[in-house]
Amino acid sequence: MAKEFKRLPESEFEIMAEIWAKGGAATSGELMESLKRSWKKTTVLSLLSRLCERGFLRCEKQGRLNLYTALVPEDEYLREESAGFLNRVCRGSVARLVASLYDGKAISESDLDELEAFIREARE
Repeated sequence: MAKEFKRLPESEFEIMAEIWAKGGAATSGELMESLKRSWKKTTVLSLLSRLCERGFLRCEKQGRLNLYTALVPEDEYLREESAGFLNRVCRGSVARLVASLYDGKAISESDLDELEAFIREARE
């Protein structure tokens, strides 16, 4: 990433995930309708404001509404977050991550098949 971003708290990540799912932009009203949690509007506005201050969103006035646009692409954030998790929790070892998921029964045989196909494609 061009700029170093800190990990988003869960609540802010939920807002960003919803904005990314909406194509990268949404109004607070659109978010209120689609969020899985039933937050008060003041909470959502506070989270949106925080995300703007941290450089994750831009807020533009469109008539009477504010349009919140993602400044950080989802794939870029997830790539950084995944690398950070891998380094922090598994000491940078993908094999260790997969082994812990498999031993903990969090990964199925079909998941392993999917992973195997991904590795084959990545090597081609």
